Amino acid sequence: MRELLKVTSRPEIISFAGGLPAAELFPVTRVKSALTAVLDRVGGQALQYSTTEGLPALRDWLAAQFSNGRLRVDRENVLITTGGQQALDLVGRILLEKGDRVMLENPTYLALLSAWRPARVEFLPVKCDADGMKLEEGELLLKRKPKVVYCVPNFQNPQGTTLSLSRRERLVALARQHAIAIIEDNPYGQLRYSGSALPNLLELDARNRGTTDFDSRVIYCGTFSKVLMPGLRVGWVIASRAVIEKLTQAKQAADLHTSTLSQHLALELISRGFLEEFLPVLRRNYGERRDAMLGALAKYFPKSATWTQPEGGMFLLVTLPKHINASKLLLAALEQLVAFVPGEEFHLNGEGKNTLRLNFSNARPERIEGGIKKLGRLLQLKE
Repeated sequence: MRELLKVTSRPEIISFAGGLPAAELFPVTRVKSALTAVLDRVGGQALQYSTTEGLPALRDWLAAQFSNGRLRVDRENVLITTGGQQALDLVGRILLEKGDRVMLENPTYLALLSAWRPARVEFLPVKCDADGMKLEEGELLLKRKPKVVYCVPNFQNPQGTTLSLSRRERLVALARQHAIAIIEDNPYGQLRYSGSALPNLLELDARNRGTTDFDSRVIYCGTFSKVLMPGLRVGWVIASRAVIEKLTQAKQAADLHTSTLSQHLALELISRGFLEEFLPVLRRNYGERRDAMLGALAKYFPKSATWTQPEGGMFLLVTLPKHINASKLLLAALEQLVAFVPGEEFHLNGEGKNTLRLNFSNARPERIEGGIKKLGRLLQLKE
C-alpha cells in the first residue's frame, strides 16, 4: 500500500487508491484565520507541551456532542489521540495479548490489521453482505470466546456498507451477554449522502443498560480527519473512565500528547461553527462523486462485475469474476495511468483476489468518468 500511494501521488495518475479527502475543498483561508485567532488568544501556550489526555475544552466539546437523554459522557470519558489510527493502536496495546481472539468483518480496514498483528492475536473473520456483518455467523464464532469485536458500522472501509439497525442492536446485546468489548470505529459516519442516519453502537448500548451512567462495553474511536482535514491529526476515544486511564498511560509512552497547536486549531474551527458549514459542502461534493462513480460503473463495467452501493463514506468494493486477479489488473491499469487497491489486501484467509476497492472522494467527477472507462476497457478484454 505504501509503495502504491507513492505512485498515485503523481498528478497524471487518476487515483481511486488512497482514502483521501478532496484537497481542493480544504478551507485554507478559514484555517489561516483560525490559526491567527488561536495565536492571538492563547499565544505561546498553543506551541507548548500539553496534557496527555488532550485540551479540556476540546474534550468537553466532544463529551457534549455524544451526550443525550440516554447517555452522559463526561470529560473523563474522552481521550484526544493523534488521528483515529492512533486510537486503534492504543486500544490494541491495552486490551490485546498474544493468543487473544478478535472478531471482525471480512473484509476489514487494512490499517487495523497492521496495528494489531504485532500483538500476535487471532482474527476471526465474519462474512458481510449489504447490511454489514452477518451476525448469524458471528454468533457461531462467539463459542471461540473472542476478547473484542471490531466493527466499522457506517460506510465501512473497504466495502462502503452500513450495519443495519437490527444487527447493531443484536451486536451490542451479544457483547454484553458474552462480556466482550466492541471497538466502534466511526471515521465516516457524518458523511452520509442518502438514506437515514442510524444510532451508533455506543448509544444503543446505553439504551440497553437503561442508565445514563457510563458503564459501556463499547469503545468508540472517532476523528476529525474526514470532516475537517487529515493534516491536523486529531482523533479521539470515548470509553469508560477505567479504559481511558489505561489508554492515557499508553499514549503518554507513545507520543506524550497530540499536537497542542492542532488541538487548538480544531477547537477554534468547531467553536466558530465551521463544521456545520463545511459538512454540507463535503456531503454535496462527495455525493456527486459517488453518483458519478456508480453511474460510470454501470456504463462501462461488464455485466459480470458487481459492486456495493454505499449511502455515504468514501469507498465501494467491486467484485469481479473469479478468474480475474485484481493485483494483475492493477499492473495493467497503472500503464493506463489509473490506480486502485486490490481487495485482497483487506481480506483475511486469502480471500478477495477478485475484488478491488475504489475511492470516490478524491477525484473530480470528470476524472472518475475517465478512470472507470479505462478500467472497463481492460475488463472487457478479460471477459
